[in-house]
Amino acid sequence: MARQPLEVLSALDAAKTQLYHFTAIVIAGMGFFTDAYDLFCISLVTKLLGRIYYHVDGSPTPGTLPPNVSAAVNGVAFCGTLSGQLFFGWLGDKMGRKKVYGMTLMIMVICSLASGLSFGHTAKGVIATLCFFRFWLGFGIGGDYPLSATIMSEYANKRTRGAFIAAVFAMQGFGILSGGIVTLIISAAFKNRFKAPAYSVDPLGSTVPQADYVWRIILMFGAIPAALTYYWRMKMPETARYTALVAKNAKQAAQDMSKVLQVEIQEEQDKVEKLTQTEAHQYGLFSKEFARRHGLHLLGTTTTWFVLDIAFYSQNLFQKDIFSAIGWIPKAATMNALEEVFRIARAQTLIALCGTVPGYWFTVALIDIIGRFWIQMMGFFFMTVFMLGLAIPYNHWTHIHIGFVVMYGLTFFFANFGPNSTTFIVPAEIFPARLRSTCHGISAAAGKAGAIVGSFGFLYAAQNKDSTKTDRGYPPGIGVRNSLFVLAACNLLGLLFTLLVPESKGKSLEEMSGENEEEEAPGTGAAGQYGRTVPV
Repeated sequence: MARQPLEVLSALDAAKTQLYHFTAIVIAGMGFFTDAYDLFCISLVTKLLGRIYYHVDGSPTPGTLPPNVSAAVNGVAFCGTLSGQLFFGWLGDKMGRKKVYGMTLMIMVICSLASGLSFGHTAKGVIATLCFFRFWLGFGIGGDYPLSATIMSEYANKRTRGAFIAAVFAMQGFGILSGGIVTLIISAAFKNRFKAPAYSVDPLGSTVPQADYVWRIILMFGAIPAALTYYWRMKMPETARYTALVAKNAKQAAQDMSKVLQVEIQEEQDKVEKLTQTEAHQYGLFSKEFARRHGLHLLGTTTTWFVLDIAFYSQNLFQKDIFSAIGWIPKAATMNALEEVFRIARAQTLIALCGTVPGYWFTVALIDIIGRFWIQMMGFFFMTVFMLGLAIPYNHWTHIHIGFVVMYGLTFFFANFGPNSTTFIVPAEIFPARLRSTCHGISAAAGKAGAIVGSFGFLYAAQNKDSTKTDRGYPPGIGVRNSLFVLAACNLLGLLFTLLVPESKGKSLEEMSGENEEEEAPGTGAAGQYGRTVPV
């Protein structure tokens, strides 16, 4: 049987949508803006880094990053992100969301600036310092995942909570667009100011010395929006759920939320003391009780995020094929260095605008109507269908380029209007307050492990079976077509593991986690409530 909830939590659950909700979305979302900006921008400037630091005299094609260097530059931030998700997720439950929130933002700001200031007299020195700062940048970004999701879920009302958390995550879309736009502006400005011939005309002259400033400015620009929100992060009060249910300070929780909601709220310290003494507020992450109540849920959130990110991040494999196929990017030797940056940015910005951003906002609009469970099931289903639609007639698509692009775009539309959004939202809603940030961090870290597999395992796997047709420096792989079949299988696994994840639409966080439950006899109540995995 459920207890009467604390007045401060009931007030939050029933609150009308107010200005503070939108303020919280922007403040929390800036971390994801920076995350997406950084991960997007590095893919725009890796070709330029290759031309500047790995030029080979006499080569008919411009310099490119060797496979191990490319993997390090692109992947070291993922490794940092995975570490940050686990560490700051745990710290957010120990010290409080607000205390840790400012740390992650400052790490992102400092390391974004430091990435652009990477130094060294040799290519190896510059790349080594760049990788060092990008690891710690990823570490800060990783902390933002569990903290932003948890803060937004604990501030939101239960009627529109899904849309608010989805809106925070959707700031990634604006980060991607901004990354493309900033790169277009900077590369165009330098290209027009410093004229250069194509590589085929003058290999050395095609990369002007000033090109070294371009990638640095682009990377450093990501620090600006994050820095602008630091003051507002420090002004945000701690969430009432952490203050009341974890810190057990009912008076502070009531005072903070009275200011935010502009209503008088009773503090109820005695009620907090009784509530936090129950079994539902005592068990730890590695206890049998957690395994009984939430073990399958944690398995569901980690596995779905892991297999989703394998498929989602592997999209980088096919972008160069698509861009070349539809003529957006000519052969590298026919362009100078800055022209290549400009054209890559233009192509990726168009892909983001058409396929990536709309999916996020479809989720924001419909998640509290359709529900998390069905959006995730639908997303995995259509991703499987479209991956198979690309793989089975793969040779056919090599002649019909527009059809391939449409299928490709739909795959990632349904990733964003689907599991890419819901895997972020659900872990912030279904676990107890004292373990919420930790469990979200574990789920997100599983996702980043999938991202590492998707970005780098498949980069090697998708190479042509014929060793004479592989990219420079790579061994033969299983080919793009077979890689698509493997990705379709990953999506199908995600569909099956979604059955372990409960529906949280329209329910309070305490209903989902069981923190309002009375003490029960073994085998009743909680097991039935928290073992249910399909919507009712």
